[in-house]
Parts: sequence; C-alpha cells; structure tokens
Amino acid sequence: MFKGLPALSHEQQQHAVERIQMLMTQGMSSGQAITQVADEIRKTHNGSYIAARFDEDDDEDEDNA
Repeated sequence: MFKGLPALSHEQQQHAVERIQMLMTQGMSSGQAITQVADEIRKTHNGSYIAARFDEDDDEDEDNA
C-alpha cells in the first residue's frame, strides 16, 4: 500500500529525533515517543509528501488473494 509521508529536511528530522529522545528521558517508552512525535508532525506539517510502499502490506494482499 502507498501512503503519503511528510517529506522532512535533515534539520526537521534531527529535531524529531531530539524530541523523541527528550520524551524517552522523561520516562516515555520509545514506541509511545515515536507515535507522539509522528502525530505532531502530521498535524503541523505544511510541506510536501512522499509516497512510501510498506512491504508488510504486500503480505496482507497475498493473504486476501
């Protein structure tokens, strides 16, 4: 399946990593921190998007065939 993902600059990616690390030092699990930062990016991102195809979606397609 193709999904639109925000296209982030290196600086934006670095900021996201630092935010995830900060949340983890405050006791949040890595999964929760990543989810929270990803949600924040999706809500505030005004730039372009890239198309991404996830391999696990192919497995689901084969199961439904």
